[in-house]
Amino acid sequence: MMYKPAMAAGALFAALAVILGAFAAHALKAVMAIDQLAIFETGVRYQFYHSIGLFIVGIAYQSFPTKMIKVAANFFITGILLFSGSLYAMTLMSINHMTLGPLGIITPVGGLFFILGWVMIMLGVLKKN
Repeated sequence: MMYKPAMAAGALFAALAVILGAFAAHALKAVMAIDQLAIFETGVRYQFYHSIGLFIVGIAYQSFPTKMIKVAANFFITGILLFSGSLYAMTLMSINHMTLGPLGIITPVGGLFFILGWVMIMLGVLKKN
């Protein structure tokens, strides 16, 4: 049985990535500096990668039904929210010359969750039954 919550989350985050990418290409291009737009687009790109990762988790669970595979989904969701979300916030706040300040540390923490998600998939696949 596939892990449907991961696949549903992957579909939702992929749809949001399309919306945010279009928003960046059309609305933000006129009001945001090129370097800030590139940062926003990095958030969109990593959101897409990990939306696909959520589909991989959902499918992998069918062959490798371990807790680690499910944990990978949670790590990817957390990574999207922290990494991509902080990049979106950072760039949108820059329009008004604001920053995240010390909260900017959540970007690399989100990246760490992405890494841990991929490691959990690896461990879940390698785990002996």
